[in-house]
Amino acid sequence: MQIFSNFAQIHPTMLNPVLLDGQKFQITIQRLCRQLIENHNDFSNSVIIGIQPRGIYLAKRIAEELRKILPGKIIQQGDLDITFYRDDFRRRESPLVPNQTRIDFIVEGKKVILMDDVLWTGRTIRAAMDAMMAFGRPEKMELLVLVDRHYSRHIPVSADYTGIAVDSIASQRVVVSWKETDTEDKIVLLSDYK
Repeated sequence: MQIFSNFAQIHPTMLNPVLLDGQKFQITIQRLCRQLIENHNDFSNSVIIGIQPRGIYLAKRIAEELRKILPGKIIQQGDLDITFYRDDFRRRESPLVPNQTRIDFIVEGKKVILMDDVLWTGRTIRAAMDAMMAFGRPEKMELLVLVDRHYSRHIPVSADYTGIAVDSIASQRVVVSWKETDTEDKIVLLSDYK
């Protein structure tokens, strides 16, 4: 194990590779937008909902890009807090602090595209679907994620739109950085080896 530890000191990027950054990050966002347009046309009956806390950055970025591609079209985008819909809500020792929900439009009968940065166990998405129903019954719900982590699902959930797919193990973490809050757009796979 000592040899492996020394190797990690010499080559840390091999253990924590950058999966996406810079221009490739932006191209991935643009590709996702084009896929959305194929299925939702002018977004007259579709809305975008970002899941708090980190999915809202993806939703805002997608909505901004769609407005550039579809000038003059109204792209409705909101933020959804799922704190009190989580299945571990009552199991935590410290109280959870909720985020803000901001949905200032009707979702009843609309096509709702839920967005999150990373799809991992599926539990966040299940909570988001439950929370969404408090706002009405959508015609359809779809899921868009920037990163789909394979081999880790606890609930049978899959994304309709995926930026990148990553084969990862439980001890690894996928960290998405956004230039709006973290100074750069980057996706890194972190491995915690001792």
